[in-house]
Amino acid sequence: MREKLIKLIPSSRLISYSSLVLLIFIVAMKQPLQEKPPAPDKQYSYLALGDSYTIGEKVASHENFPNQVTSILKEKGYKFEDPKIVAQTGWTTDELKDAIYKARLRKGYDFVTLLIGVNNQYRGRRVEEYIPEFESLLQQAVTFASHDTSHVFILSIPDWGVTPFAADKDRKLIAAEIERYNTANQRVAGKYKVHYIDITNSTREAAQDSSLLTSDGLHPSGKEYAKWAKQIADLIQKKL
Repeated sequence: MREKLIKLIPSSRLISYSSLVLLIFIVAMKQPLQEKPPAPDKQYSYLALGDSYTIGEKVASHENFPNQVTSILKEKGYKFEDPKIVAQTGWTTDELKDAIYKARLRKGYDFVTLLIGVNNQYRGRRVEEYIPEFESLLQQAVTFASHDTSHVFILSIPDWGVTPFAADKDRKLIAAEIERYNTANQRVAGKYKVHYIDITNSTREAAQDSSLLTSDGLHPSGKEYAKWAKQIADLIQKKL
């Protein structure tokens, strides 16, 4: 019966109907996606685990990336507590693990970031030693995120070899070792299906732009941290 009805409609009209449907589809595709409105009474929590790159050595506290993340999301209308930061300049994986054990942390956080390993590399430790320690820290991060792996974010290790601090060191060797560490932590991140954010290439831009570093010629400036924060905030917003 349906075939008979279609035959009764002139072919030119069928073409016009098809054109109309196509036009509607194109217009719909061009419409900007509407952001999900913030929950009116929900206040989110964020735990940041790491070392100097997380605490923000040589920058004001509001310029480190965890605080910039929450600032971005607050500006978008989301309610966030101040980030809980467990990080200190110079910490290695085992030192961070000890600090987490000693810290008074709640059982669960809405979001967790982990950035650790540069001091393992700096002290000449083997990647093979780093892998199980990093994996243990990632397991803790997943636990803190109430076992929601989509709310855990791993950041790659920055390449400090491009900084003035490394002027008298083997920059190529540092870069190669950083790559081995990042290959390892990215593989572990993939195993647990958490987010992995590569900020290493961004930090290499400091070789041509000194404004991306602090006065010590080693650590990232607030300007560099802002780039990391935007990536994290964008991913978090998709989960809210």
